[in-house]
Amino acid sequence: MYESFYKLTGKPFQLSPDPRFFFGSRGHKRAMSYLRYGLSQGEGFIVITGGIGTGKTTLVRALFEDLAKENIVAAQLVTTHLEPEDTLRMVAASFGLAHEGAPKAAVLKNLEIFLLARAREGKRILLVVDEAQNLPRESLEELRMLANFQVAGRALLQSFLLGQEEFRDTLQADGLEQVRQRVIAAYHLEPLDAEETRKYIEHRLGYVGWREDPKFDEAAYQQIFDFTQGVPRKINTFCDRLMLFSYLEELHEIGAAQVREVGGELQEETPVYSESGVEPDEPPPASTKQVGVSQNYESEQLSALETRLGLMEERIDSLERAFRRQLETARR
Repeated sequence: MYESFYKLTGKPFQLSPDPRFFFGSRGHKRAMSYLRYGLSQGEGFIVITGGIGTGKTTLVRALFEDLAKENIVAAQLVTTHLEPEDTLRMVAASFGLAHEGAPKAAVLKNLEIFLLARAREGKRILLVVDEAQNLPRESLEELRMLANFQVAGRALLQSFLLGQEEFRDTLQADGLEQVRQRVIAAYHLEPLDAEETRKYIEHRLGYVGWREDPKFDEAAYQQIFDFTQGVPRKINTFCDRLMLFSYLEELHEIGAAQVREVGGELQEETPVYSESGVEPDEPPPASTKQVGVSQNYESEQLSALETRLGLMEERIDSLERAFRRQLETARR
């Protein structure tokens, strides 16, 4: 909706991972280096961990874009809580192999035949396991056993394990010593710092033809960082809403006031933004219900609700006006 108003060629802050928007922060460059180091070794596990929304999947998608130019067959497995045999079937499915209803021995044989055939073609096989923190220990053991497929002393399959922070604890659990011995490199992705947050925003905007319209002032960038804590997915959600807000208000400059207003809306709608440490303009009522709430308090609550409804009605009116403007533009 706001793309045409600001003369952008696309949506800059979409939530779905898109390698075209990959931003090489210090942490993401380091993580990419670890992934490439792992590829050069051609065996074992490379482990990349990070909090929700820190860009692990986008990192791998960017790597896949590069792998298209190399002699590597790669597949990605997004796990849920898979039992060991289901894990093997999902690995087979990721490479397009028969798996439904097949016993474990048949699935393993199909995988072995596939790996040997690709090796004879001079190709290397890479399995990327996303959301690895969901895998039971037994399933991790099954992945380790797949790493035992070799020919002439060379591993036929290499795996990247991507997981949230708790996956680091999983790997330290008793009984996973042999899995740990297969890990040849590990890296933990941290959120962006304040300066990287600014560069990340400008990087994504620049990719779709942004010419500083709207223009963000210094305080706006800092406020965005305060609300999002540098988590890329949160930045995308926040900035998408901020751009929509600015479009509806027909703004060409964004300052701290606009960021705070959007932040207040998101704090009401989405609890995750209430964890940012940025206080809303008016503190919310206490979450603990008390017996004997005064009539004055109830009146204040009712008044606040009426004010909020009024704001929502104003926003709906703004949307209607914007929609009418788009229709008029289309008719021309």
